[in-house]
Amino acid sequence: MKNLLNFFILPTFIFCSFLQMNDLNIGGSLKDENFSRDKNQIGYLFFKVEKTKSGPEKITLESKKLADGKLKSTPSFDRNSAGIGDFIISLTDANGKEFVKQIVEDPLNQNMESFEKEGISRHKVSTEAAEFSIRYSHSAEIQVVKVEKITNAGNQLLFNQKL
Repeated sequence: MKNLLNFFILPTFIFCSFLQMNDLNIGGSLKDENFSRDKNQIGYLFFKVEKTKSGPEKITLESKKLADGKLKSTPSFDRNSAGIGDFIISLTDANGKEFVKQIVEDPLNQNMESFEKEGISRHKVSTEAAEFSIRYSHSAEIQVVKVEKITNAGNQLLFNQKL
């Protein structure tokens, strides 16, 4: 009876383990067709800004990247917390519907910390060129990026590009 039990149970366990291995892909995760369509992704946009002698700053989109994952929190947009010289980055669809709106502190006039005998102090450092980036929860509907600078006279459009 013991031999008969081993004869039927052992092949059953081996067969079931092969069925489970067929559901695994090379990366070791389970296949799920819905997962690839509803995958959470984080988008990164990398910009470069340069001062110009005549007029507004020149902004270029250096690169964009996507990474798997989900943002733990999305920053809330508070126009009152922005100061003169800060940038407002807006991500919209083709019709102008806004998906993401973020504030970036003025990258050309950054606050730097230094250690001195009295302790830590902050200084404002002005540069001719700088880089900045944003991250956001990626959506296939996002098609346009717009960068505006906050000025005394209102918002000034510096950059508008289709992604």
